[in-house]
Amino acid sequence: MFMEGISLGISFLVMLLISPKGIKLLHQLKFGQEVREDGPNSHLKKQGTPTMGGILFLIAISVACLPFAGTYPHILPAYFLGMGFGVVGFIDDYLKVVKHQSEGFNPKQKMLCQTIISILYISYIFYSKEYSGAFRIPFFGKEAYSVGLVLFFPISLFIITATDTGANFTDGIDGLCSSVTAVIVFFLLLKNHLGTGDMAPLMGAVLGGLLGFLCFNAYPAKVFMGDTGSLALGGFVVAMAIQQEIALFIPIFAFIYFVEVLSVIIQVSYFKWSHGKRIFKMAPIHHHFELLGWSETKVVTIFTIVTILLCFFCFMIL
Repeated sequence: MFMEGISLGISFLVMLLISPKGIKLLHQLKFGQEVREDGPNSHLKKQGTPTMGGILFLIAISVACLPFAGTYPHILPAYFLGMGFGVVGFIDDYLKVVKHQSEGFNPKQKMLCQTIISILYISYIFYSKEYSGAFRIPFFGKEAYSVGLVLFFPISLFIITATDTGANFTDGIDGLCSSVTAVIVFFLLLKNHLGTGDMAPLMGAVLGGLLGFLCFNAYPAKVFMGDTGSLALGGFVVAMAIQQEIALFIPIFAFIYFVEVLSVIIQVSYFKWSHGKRIFKMAPIHHHFELLGWSETKVVTIFTIVTILLCFFCFMIL
């Protein structure tokens, strides 16, 4: 855990050092959160809280891991995917702030940019001699199965898109995405440490950045990560999983991501099919529990505990 500890410590300390002035700067630039008009009424008080805080931990992650890229080149593809999605998220956040709208980036433009970045990443992983382009299948032993070009591209693209969307949907309550993702990254870090250890600096840096960000993002949040942060985190997580051949395990160890996306799909589909009826009080599902009377801290605590248990289960079956 030596290298993971170094990058974690650097990233965490950088976050603590830059966040106070960074949050103040976001205030001065009037990068305030635009609260969804159809969101819970309790969230109206969050209007104006600085968003785009993901910039802060992306700086911390870069400072903590890039100096080790020469020794640990395997971190670069994952870094590219995470930072690429972070740039897309930054543009989305910027448009929201400038136009003072909840929509931000045109969904088609956003998806096109993410798809291009994903295809570049998948192409590198598949054609590079450093990676196998294979997947381990849950409950089917420890062997990884190579699926070939025809299947690897669409499967990987689907997993990347779904995971990144899941991380994005999970970012809706103070500290929720940060807490859940910190547990997921720790699980991936431990798995990597017991294996090749080839992504240690990036994993430690992401975890350290998240823990530092949580010091300011936990309820009541002084800053939100915005799409800048959530899309980047989804990219980091899915790349770490793909490069360890365990991407098909994501619905288990990142179950919260999965259920957040699934709740939206179910809600929208049923709403259209039933001409206006709803299954959940609100989607994504964390809002459903809020409207059932759960406090934000209770939602974060329960969702984090579920993630810890499922990561432990996943670790045991790997």
